[in-house]
Amino acid sequence: MKYRNASDILPDELLKEIQKYASGETLYIPSNNDRKKWGHDTGARIFYKQRNEEIRNRFCNKESIDDLAEEYCLSPETVRKIVYR
Repeated sequence: MKYRNASDILPDELLKEIQKYASGETLYIPSNNDRKKWGHDTGARIFYKQRNEEIRNRFCNKESIDDLAEEYCLSPETVRKIVYR
């Protein structure tokens, strides 16, 4: 990351306003890019959506919460949250 002097970039009025809040501090100004949602690039979002749908379907077909929890390595409380959502 390249550091630049704010007085070289910002108008004087804006620089004086910023100095009221953070004089002598190093500030990070994030880019304007929109962030991607969690799991968008890795496919995790799709994986968990499909897994949860499968758990719901199996629960509707009379499989017990304890059996589903053991098979998917989840706690029974987590399976309940998935099933009853």
